[in-house]
Amino acid sequence: MNFVAAVEYLWGLGHETLTMKLGLRNTELLLDALDNPERAFPSVQIAGTNGKGSTAVMLDSICCAAGIKVGLYTSPHLVSITERIRVAGEAITPEEFAACATTVRNIAEQLLRDKQIEALPTFFEQLTVIALLAFRNAGIELAILETGLGGRLDSTTAANARIAGITQIAMDHEEYLGRTLESIASEKAAIIRPGVDAVIARQTPEALAVLLKRCEETGVVPIVDDGHRTIETRTALLGRHQVDNAAVAIRLAEALKVHSFTIPHSAIVSGLEAVRHPGRLEMIEHEPAFLLDGAHNPAGCQSLRDYLDEFAPRPLTLVFGVMRDKRLDQIGAILFPAADVLILTPVDNPRSASIEMLRSTASRFARGVVIESNSSAHALRIALERTPSEGLICIAGSLYLIGELRPLILKMSLDKAT
Repeated sequence: MNFVAAVEYLWGLGHETLTMKLGLRNTELLLDALDNPERAFPSVQIAGTNGKGSTAVMLDSICCAAGIKVGLYTSPHLVSITERIRVAGEAITPEEFAACATTVRNIAEQLLRDKQIEALPTFFEQLTVIALLAFRNAGIELAILETGLGGRLDSTTAANARIAGITQIAMDHEEYLGRTLESIASEKAAIIRPGVDAVIARQTPEALAVLLKRCEETGVVPIVDDGHRTIETRTALLGRHQVDNAAVAIRLAEALKVHSFTIPHSAIVSGLEAVRHPGRLEMIEHEPAFLLDGAHNPAGCQSLRDYLDEFAPRPLTLVFGVMRDKRLDQIGAILFPAADVLILTPVDNPRSASIEMLRSTASRFARGVVIESNSSAHALRIALERTPSEGLICIAGSLYLIGELRPLILKMSLDKAT
């Protein structure tokens, strides 16, 4: 397959969330058939509700600054699927992606023919194996794996990481992980296994109790961040909540030192100062300026609201689109009152909340002008028309929405600069 065919094949397996099957067997069978590429390098696995992606890219940036050849696997992507698989700070090439995808597809179809599996492995299962295969081909020294969803049955757990990091746990994906904070924490705590080094971010008492119980059961003595550690350097990522994520990244880097990786303090400083994470409190210069944030659950939206209240210029225009399975009322109660102009838009995704759903939420919580749009591109045009140059346009609610609009915004910013 070429790159286009590989991407079409993967998407043809079904939407990565709607067709998701939690479980490790398919991933383990694929890895076994490939002579277990995950065993060619040690791994760090990072789980959590919010902050796991930011923590992963911070640790990646630190390790790159230390001269370690790192493979980074994250999700979702914004524009190109190759963004999910990075080696030494760069996305793998379309050609490498296609080659690995072809290999994994052939093995998956052989497993199906041999009746070792009842159906082809899912999008995320195959993509995880593609990443691990690409990492072995590239000769990486360390893999950093962002858990897709949960932890206990997520495909990344099949890599048997030696170091586990758990960021903030909050309510999200309840239909898969459970309806209580304790049940969600239990799913994520499962990445803590005997012999693993575990780093735990500051948590609510309910979540922390579950995580500590798991550590006790597995004989793991965790490193727990209590929020009191002083971070001696600033991270390039915006938002006070990034202090907690930086603390976890630093502690993970320190854990890597125990595993014979050389990471000087200077690499921690320069890595945090240089880190980039598109679509997460990302400010793009323009008149008006843009702030892009894929906040999609109440805890993430509260972090965004805190930033807006403290730092955002006015007037504020909020372009909002989200998936229908999210806690719309809680999200709306947090974000909508902050907007002088609220523009509602569907997202080009089968899980998107409809305009009718968004309208109902806006009617209860919006304090400013509410405008409905039929597409994200149309919503962006309205935002530019309604927002003066000194104001701010915030795009929020879903990373899929960010992925649709970010290329358009970057082009506008570049055109203005030139």
